[in-house]
Amino acid sequence: MSPASSAPRDASRSVPEAGPVLPAEISAPDAVILVGRNGPGCVLDVRTGVELREAYIAGALHVPLAELSRRVEEIAAMPSPRLVLCHAGVRAVRACATLRALGIEQLTVVAGGILAYRAAGGATLAVSDGGFSLERQVRMAAGSLVLLSVGLGALVHVGFFALAGFVGAGLVFAGMTNWCGMAMLLAAMPWNRGTPPACSRRDGDPG
Repeated sequence: MSPASSAPRDASRSVPEAGPVLPAEISAPDAVILVGRNGPGCVLDVRTGVELREAYIAGALHVPLAELSRRVEEIAAMPSPRLVLCHAGVRAVRACATLRALGIEQLTVVAGGILAYRAAGGATLAVSDGGFSLERQVRMAAGSLVLLSVGLGALVHVGFFALAGFVGAGLVFAGMTNWCGMAMLLAAMPWNRGTPPACSRRDGDPG
């Protein structure tokens, strides 16, 4: 695993101290400062396990969105304010709504998710165990479906060409909304379940 590069940041930025209620959403640069001040234990990462291969924050608590209700006590024990983070911010908003309904407060979304956090200079690690990242799996699946569509369209029936159009439309939608249904489907596959061993520890030791 290799640490991601950290860009210099302005330490003089005015960021709320731990304790007072934070806004519903904070910028990634402010999140980087808060993590540096309060430690990574205040970060709740709600991405799927396979997504951690590309980048994760050592010492953060990883609880996939689907498991929030089963791990409420663990989340409630986190230091506050709790910074909730996903890939780009969409699932973090849903996670906060779910947790508030379960009685957990002091939650704030990191705008832009892990992508923005890393771009803002936040320290992240990556897993280099030879496994395919979710993004690579999406590329391979989309390419395979297009090839299959072209082959079946040429050899069996022209109607199969519509599959390639469907895949293309899905990729355009994913690019515009930053939400990819194929990625979520692949993340639920058996080979992508669970957390890579290097990311599963809470003590900040990447293992």
